[in-house]
Amino acid sequence: MVHVIRTFTVARPAAEVLAYLADFGHAPKWDPGTETCTRIDDGPVAAGARWQNVSKVLGMSTELEYRLERLGDDHFTLVGRNDTATATDHVTVRPHELGCEVTYDATVELHGVAKLGSPLMQMEFERLGDETVEGIRRAVTPASA
Repeated sequence: MVHVIRTFTVARPAAEVLAYLADFGHAPKWDPGTETCTRIDDGPVAAGARWQNVSKVLGMSTELEYRLERLGDDHFTLVGRNDTATATDHVTVRPHELGCEVTYDATVELHGVAKLGSPLMQMEFERLGDETVEGIRRAVTPASA
């Protein structure tokens, strides 16, 4: 299992940041591994919404179908699945004196023979976790700020 958690502040209101991140279609703008993330259903961004995500990690592309499992006032949970992995992202966004505090908690459970790659994936996800923090900050902060 691969697990990465980052907590950081963003100079934007919590509700705006939560809404932006919960719409996973924005992931290519802030997630360094995501190449494309396309909504595959219709309607509001709410529990049950789904996206097809194509990511490149360690030079290899992979596709996962993500589903927004939970969406609350200050948190959401996305779960992505394919034959080799289940990715679960728990994100909490709370008001903070600087704007908001974001906690991004990502777990990837590798299945079958892919489990052998867990140590290498852990190192890569630690690096990607740091890049994700910077990507989110860039994506949600206006250019004039």
